[in-house]
Amino acid sequence: MDENIYARLKAVIEGRVQGVSFRTFVLEKARGLGLTGWVRNLYSGEVEVCAEGERQDLDKLLSYLRRGPRSAYVTGVKYSWEEAKNEYTRFEIRPTRQVS
Repeated sequence: MDENIYARLKAVIEGRVQGVSFRTFVLEKARGLGLTGWVRNLYSGEVEVCAEGERQDLDKLLSYLRRGPRSAYVTGVKYSWEEAKNEYTRFEIRPTRQVS
């Protein structure tokens, strides 16, 4: 697969990932990689991420999500790849959402 392809990464991070600055960590890493999209807490205690950019940069973000900030304890990351939709202009933190 071409690493420079533009794609969308959707991920849900499990573990001790709320109340430990996880969203801010993701925001800083994603912006540093030039990605667009969002991060938010879920009422289930997980963190959800939707990011778009070059596949190689999304792979780097995925690596960061598996690790998290020092205060977090990540037990799992469920993720999927999709075609980019180019609907975001920046990366942001969104309000907490109920799990559907």
